[in-house]
Amino acid sequence: MTGLFKVSSVEETWELAAKLAQELKPGDVICLEGDLGAGKTTFTQGLCAALKLPGRVTSPTFCIVQEHLGVDRSLVHMDLYRLDNWQDVISVGWEDFLDRGDIIVVEWPERAPELIPQDARHIIFRHMVGEEERTVEFK
Repeated sequence: MTGLFKVSSVEETWELAAKLAQELKPGDVICLEGDLGAGKTTFTQGLCAALKLPGRVTSPTFCIVQEHLGVDRSLVHMDLYRLDNWQDVISVGWEDFLDRGDIIVVEWPERAPELIPQDARHIIFRHMVGEEERTVEFK
């Protein structure tokens, strides 16, 4: 999935996440980039709903990692905002999650670019100035 999309509601963000969910396979890494409040966690909520993964999806800013374990697949939601370097990311289990083949969603991937696989999907969220709309760009 590539392209630039506009969303103006939680429902539209979830719909976009559901489209991506259809393409995901074990081991995929999705990097979510954008300012605070741009829609990264809302998008992850939509992914988990579409993948029928249990549990409440909230921002893992303070706990760093949230695991959403399903019967046939799991999603790990990581927020690197509070981490200082790639060694901190390793210490919270990065390599274990990759080895398990979990789908990994990373908020603030720019905090540890050395660890992001080359084939990771990058999604950039931007607020539209003066509007409720956001753009979501899939690269």
